[in-house]
Amino acid sequence: MDISFGRTLGITAGLVLLVLLGMGCGSDASAPDDEIVFLVYQDWRTEWFPPMAQEMLEEFHASHPNIRVFYTPDPENLGTAMLEDMRAGTAPDVFQGCCTFFPIWAQEGFTLDLRPYVEADLDQATIDEWDKAQYESFFTRDGLQYGLPKYHGALALYYNKDLFDEYGIEYPDETWDHDDYLVAMTRLTHDRDGDGQTDLWGSMLDIFWDRIQMHVNGWGGHLVDPEDPTQCAMADPEAMAAMEWLRARMWDDKVMATFLDVQNLSTRDAFISGRVAMVEDGSWALKDILAKAEFRVGVAPFPAGPVRRVTLATTDGYGIYAGTKHPDEAWELIKFLISKDYGQAMARANFLQPARASLVDEWADFIREEFPEAARDVAIDAFADGHIKGYSVTAEVFNNMVDAERFAHNAWDQIFTLGQTSVDQMRAVCDLIEEAQMGG
Repeated sequence: MDISFGRTLGITAGLVLLVLLGMGCGSDASAPDDEIVFLVYQDWRTEWFPPMAQEMLEEFHASHPNIRVFYTPDPENLGTAMLEDMRAGTAPDVFQGCCTFFPIWAQEGFTLDLRPYVEADLDQATIDEWDKAQYESFFTRDGLQYGLPKYHGALALYYNKDLFDEYGIEYPDETWDHDDYLVAMTRLTHDRDGDGQTDLWGSMLDIFWDRIQMHVNGWGGHLVDPEDPTQCAMADPEAMAAMEWLRARMWDDKVMATFLDVQNLSTRDAFISGRVAMVEDGSWALKDILAKAEFRVGVAPFPAGPVRRVTLATTDGYGIYAGTKHPDEAWELIKFLISKDYGQAMARANFLQPARASLVDEWADFIREEFPEAARDVAIDAFADGHIKGYSVTAEVFNNMVDAERFAHNAWDQIFTLGQTSVDQMRAVCDLIEEAQMGG
């Protein structure tokens, strides 16, 4: 019997226990032990996800009697912990990845190339359902395909309808640009308790790589040179103008809250608690916001920049460890994880926006069923606008993302969070990033 062991003694013990219990429901007693393949599948550790995954895996076991899957939650510090596991040869067979750390795993050579499986087993109609930008983000520059979409998180603008009504401001819509955004932020920033200190800000954003990138792209700029992933574009005029616009809103006009302003509340919690009237956040926050907000919530497409309209398509996807002993069986699991059934299960359980366009209406129905009042007048389709209309973008990636992220985030903390330096610092950051790309 050949068993793929996971990162810890706990995973190993779990696999042994599953064997001793005959793998529980859905096992096929007629299948000889030496034909059963065991896989370790790692995914989110959030409270709602493990029970949903376990329930869905019962369906997989029923249709794949010779494959048994042991689910394990993501470790803390996923990006670095997985690199350690991959280097040690103890990574799970199938895993979820995201953002800037998923391509790092691929850059390090630890992800299986899915192209042969995709070409042999997925039809074009399935591929066409996915956001083109999101799907193409799972390829390295040399053509290796390291992932397939898990779900389609998209960025939009949440707003507090009660505050907009109180201050006589028209609601945001698809015509808004950054000028409209600034006007509204200014009119919504107030000292509501009269103590001489601002306690309501117009908006807020996370100081993350891809959130900064949305604004830079809207100005026609980039973080990474689109033609050369070793060249930094953060010091280009367009990128600098976008970052200066953000810095000025936080530290000159003071109409966009910093994390210091809201005592390190998350953007979502700052919005729910009424500290900010708008927030740049994604569809992944929708359930929490609808459940906790004590005001009428609105959602609008992300405001257009001076050059173009963009929104973020997250790069949450599924991959296979290059060191797996069972690539064919791992691919069978991947097909199940990207299926309509699994997408529907995630959409129903926690309102994860489906990667497949054909499931978007059903996803919106799930939300309205659970929150008939709170979601009644919410433009849920705003989250799918970039997917349907083709203006989504994904996180731009350097060849060496580990150092690039570190240099950029250190500078952004100084510029945006602390307000201690100007955006001119990005010129030196670009020099550091480019040196790191050359192995310096």
